[in-house]
Amino acid sequence: MAGERASLWRSRGVLALVGVTVLGFASFALTLASLPTYAVAGGASPSTAGVVTAVLLLVTIAGQSVVPALTARFGTGPVLAAGLLALGLPAPLYALDDGLVWICALSGVRGAGFAVLTVLGATLSARVAPPGRRGESIGVYGLAIAVPNMLAVPAGVALVLAGQVQVLSWLAASPILGLLLLPALMRSVGGEEVRGPAGSARAAARAAVAPAVVLFVVTAAGGGLVTFLPIERPDGRVATAALLLWGLTAGVVRWLVGVLADRIGSSAPLLPGSLLVSAIGLALTGAGLWTGPVWVLVGSAVFGAGYGAVQNLTLLRAFARAGDGRTTAASAVWNGAFDAGTAVGALLLGPLSGAVGLAGTFLVVAGGLAAALPLASVANRPAPARA
Repeated sequence: MAGERASLWRSRGVLALVGVTVLGFASFALTLASLPTYAVAGGASPSTAGVVTAVLLLVTIAGQSVVPALTARFGTGPVLAAGLLALGLPAPLYALDDGLVWICALSGVRGAGFAVLTVLGATLSARVAPPGRRGESIGVYGLAIAVPNMLAVPAGVALVLAGQVQVLSWLAASPILGLLLLPALMRSVGGEEVRGPAGSARAAARAAVAPAVVLFVVTAAGGGLVTFLPIERPDGRVATAALLLWGLTAGVVRWLVGVLADRIGSSAPLLPGSLLVSAIGLALTGAGLWTGPVWVLVGSAVFGAGYGAVQNLTLLRAFARAGDGRTTAASAVWNGAFDAGTAVGALLLGPLSGAVGLAGTFLVVAGGLAAALPLASVANRPAPARA
C-alpha cells in the first residue's frame, strides 16, 4: 500500500513529462500575448494583430486532428520529438523581422508543433500513471501547464515592451531541451499504445465527444473572461489579480480533484458539481462588476476552481469512454474542444457584451453553464456499444 501512494513527484516518467510540458508550454506562453504586441511595434494595425494568435490556434486545432494517425504510423516518441522541434526551432527567427506575414508564418509552424505537444502530453499523462493514479497524474500534468502560463505570459510581454525580442526568441526555443527528456519519458510508458481494430480510433473519437462538449462550454466561458475582463477594468489591477487567482485555483484544483477522483474510484460523481461551481463563480464575477472588486476576485477564484476541475474530469471521462489503447484519439478530440472553446468565447462574447454589458454577459453565460448540466450527465454514461 505504501508503494501505491508514493508521491508521483518521485516517478521518473512523471518528472520527465513535467519537464517536457513545462519547456513546451513556456515557449507557447512566452509568445502568446507578446507576438501581437511585437507585430504592432513593427507597424501592424492593432486591429490585425490578433491574426497572429488566430493563425497559431487554427493550425493547432487542425494539427490535433491528425496526431493520432501520425502516432499510429511513426510512433509516439518520433512524433513528439518532431513536435518539440517544430515548436522550438522557429522561435529564434522571430528576431529577424517584425513583419506580420513573417510572424504568422513562423507561428503556423509552431502551431503544428504545439498541436503534437497538447495531444501527446495529455495522452502520456494517463500512460505514465501508476495503477489507480490516473486522475492525480493528469492533475500534475495540469500544474505543469498552469505554472508557465501564469509566469511566462506577462514575462513575454515585458520582454517585448523592453525591446528584448532576441532574448524572448531564444527563450521560446526551450522545447528543444525537451528532447533530452524523451528517452526517460518513453521508457516509462513501456512502448507504444496497443492499437485496436480498424475503426477503433473513430470510435474513440466519438466516445470522447460528450465530455469534450462539456469542456467546450466551460473553456468558452474562460476565453471570454480572459479576453474581456481586462477591457472592463482598464486600470489593470483588478483584472490582473482576478486572472491570477483564476489561473492559480484552476491549476491547483485540477490536481486536487484528480487525487479525489482516484480515491473514490470514479470521476463521474464530481463532474456535474464542478460544472455548477463554474457557473456560480462566473455569476459572482459578473455580479462583482456591479457591486465591487472583492466579488470579482472571489468569483474569479471560484470560477477557476470549477474550470480546473472540469478540465481534469472531462479528460478522465473521455479516456474512460474511449477505453484503453484509444487515449490518443480521445486526447485529440478533447484538446480540439479546449482550444476551440477558448477561441469561440473570445470571439462571440464580444457582441453579447456590447449588447448587455460584460456583467450581464457573464450572468448569461453562467446561466448557460448551469443549463449544460444535462451534458455532464451524458458524459458520465459509458459510451454506447457498437456492433
